[in-house]
Amino acid sequence: MEAFREQTLMLFSVPLILLAILVEIAITHFRNIRAYTWRESLTNFYMAGLNGSLDLLLRAGVVLPVLAFCWQHRLITWEKGWTYWVVLFVLQDFAYYVLHYVDHHCRLFWAVHVTHHSSPEFNLTTGFRSSVFQPIYRTIYFAPIAWLGFEPLDVLLMYAATQIYGSFIHTEQIRKLGWLEHILVTPSHHRVHHASNACYLDKNMGMCLIVWDKLFGTFAEENPAEPPRYGLTKAIPDRGPVNIVLHEWRDILRDLRTSSIPWSKRIGYLLRGPGWRPETTSADPR
Repeated sequence: MEAFREQTLMLFSVPLILLAILVEIAITHFRNIRAYTWRESLTNFYMAGLNGSLDLLLRAGVVLPVLAFCWQHRLITWEKGWTYWVVLFVLQDFAYYVLHYVDHHCRLFWAVHVTHHSSPEFNLTTGFRSSVFQPIYRTIYFAPIAWLGFEPLDVLLMYAATQIYGSFIHTEQIRKLGWLEHILVTPSHHRVHHASNACYLDKNMGMCLIVWDKLFGTFAEENPAEPPRYGLTKAIPDRGPVNIVLHEWRDILRDLRTSSIPWSKRIGYLLRGPGWRPETTSADPR
């Protein structure tokens, strides 16, 4: 029965998200706002399909065996109740924050995550523009949760639930939400995250709780005087779906191949932040 909870959650949530998309399309149409284009929207769904297919492919052979091994060697045995689920939610959200932080600060992983930030539009379909290859390494961040005593299927269920929440914060049609801005990642916070403005780069990386960003210094509030500009700081001329997924890998190979510094130092092109150059001490805007 537990194996079908995630599927049931998706069965109910996907139609709800699709309905919300239709409502947003109608609202923006009647307000004469150009929020959607066919090309970008179809690209978003295409990326979601690739990501979901890879996730399913890895689940039985890699994800569940790793989580099951960690759970079998768990440090704590929990009694299932509201405490179990609240702690699991908090740990899951923190694990995602760490994953997301690394994705933004290590170019090897930014090459995967850059896909999600590549859209010049910000609407409810933008959340579907998944980091295609993230399922390959995401389990590394969730394995400690199973090691702390949380059942593998519960870990995956909670991740699915937080991802559903994350889908709904990709919108410009919801303004600030009062006191919730101090606790949750809201659409306002996530607009900042997707912005390419220099003052907004690498900010607001939580999925559900904004408290991690406030604790670790990665929080920025949306400033009406600085409207978000979506997409990457360096435009991608080729908007084809293959190039959107692979362009950063091509640029990494170019940097590794053409650099004149010793090979022992070229590792910085992989492990340092996006835009790193040997003559700089920090990452340039990507």
